[in-house]
Amino acid sequence: MSDAPRITQLIHAWRAGEEGALEELAPYVYETLRRLARRQMRGESGAHTLQATALVNEAFLRLADVELEYRDRAHFYAMAARTMRRILVDHARRKVSAKRGGGARDVTLDEEAVAAEQPPAAILDLDDALGELADKDADLASAVELVFFGGLTYEEAAAARGVSRAKLAQDLTLAKAWLNVRLNDPAG
Repeated sequence: MSDAPRITQLIHAWRAGEEGALEELAPYVYETLRRLARRQMRGESGAHTLQATALVNEAFLRLADVELEYRDRAHFYAMAARTMRRILVDHARRKVSAKRGGGARDVTLDEEAVAAEQPPAAILDLDDALGELADKDADLASAVELVFFGGLTYEEAAAARGVSRAKLAQDLTLAKAWLNVRLNDPAG
């Protein structure tokens, strides 16, 4: 992507407090953030109260407010995806007031369908499972966040993690298998 170096430069300038950097950065990243939001929101019912534009705006505000040094464009987008996932999880938590029941959940995890397509209880289950996976193996959880929630390509996610594409694919295979077992047998 030809704008990648400029985006990274603007991210660093923004975080360094350079005046006007955020205003110059916004047009570069806003469409990508909207694409990430639409991807995370795909499959939501028409009655859903959170819209993709509102998700992007909330995520951008949170990203602007956090004291974090973004290494590059891929890291920024990964953090944006994580922030959007947190917003969706918070939204789902507000929608779910009763304790979730047992039994296997049909939660899809592939590049074309993300957790936001699921009912609120399934989103919460996936978030809990990702938290457990991060406790056991942060690299596996990171791979899932970058590709499935961040919308990064395998090459971009591998570069962001400093690993080969083959290692990323191996980590994703392991993560998906672990998540599948965990989501379908929460006690085991």
